[in-house]
Order: sequence, then C-alpha cells, then structure tokens
Amino acid sequence: MINQFKVKGKELLAKIEELIKEGNVRRIIIKDEKGNTYIEIPVTVAVLGALFAPVLAAVGALAGMAANFTLEVIRRQEKDINP
Repeated sequence: MINQFKVKGKELLAKIEELIKEGNVRRIIIKDEKGNTYIEIPVTVAVLGALFAPVLAAVGALAGMAANFTLEVIRRQEKDINP
C-alpha cells in the first residue's frame, strides 16, 4: 500500500519520525514539489538506531532547502507482517 502526504519543510522531520514509529512502513520517499526524488529511506535500516542518525541529519538539511515536500510512504502489507 502506498500513501502520500504533503508537508511543509519545517514539518518534514517530525512527520518522518511519526511514520517510523507507526511500525508498518517499509520505505519513505521524499520528493519536491515537481516530483523529483530527493531521498529514499528504507525503514528497516532506520530501526537500527544509530545508523539512522545520518539519515535524519540529511532530512533536516532538506527541510531547510525547500518549502513543500511530498512523502510517498510504502507500507507493509498485512501478509508481510503476519506470515
């Protein structure tokens, strides 16, 4: 399942952290207003804690670069969660 969220630059980092805490997200793709992809985050890596710190730093830098972003969120399917 794929969801899209429109967020302002200052809301970007908080929304990504919120999505990761939900636990059913596989990948987050950050795009600009024109649909260009800035970064793709495989959330399985994100859960590993310290390895995710540089990714959050990059997301924070992106938030200052543009005013509006689209987050494309790819979620785990029910069958992926409970085999």
